[in-house]
Amino acid sequence: MSWFIAWFASMNLMKTVGLMGQVIFGSRFFVQWLASERAKKSVIPVAFWYISFFGGLLTMIYAIYIQEPIFILSQVGGMVIYGRNLMLIYRDRSRSHDLLAPDR
Repeated sequence: MSWFIAWFASMNLMKTVGLMGQVIFGSRFFVQWLASERAKKSVIPVAFWYISFFGGLLTMIYAIYIQEPIFILSQVGGMVIYGRNLMLIYRDRSRSHDLLAPDR
C-alpha cells in the first residue's frame, strides 16, 4: 500500500494524463452495460467508441511520454479500430439521412 501512496505523492502532469486516460477508458464498460440494461439486450452505444478513442488517446500520450513501445503500439492499434468504428457509424448515418432527404 505504501507504493500506492508514494506513486500518488509523485504525481505530475503526465501521470495525471495517463491516469485520466485509464479512468476514461475503463468507464466505457459502464456506459455499454447501462445502455444494454436500458435496451434489455446487448448494445454498443456510439458513446462507447468516443470514450474508447479519447481514453486511448490520453493513455497513448502517456505511453509516448514514458517511451514504452509495447504500450504505444497497443494504444495505436486500438485507436485505429475505435476511429474506424466511428467513421462507419457516421457513414451509415449519412447514408440514412440522404435516403430520407426529399429530392430537390
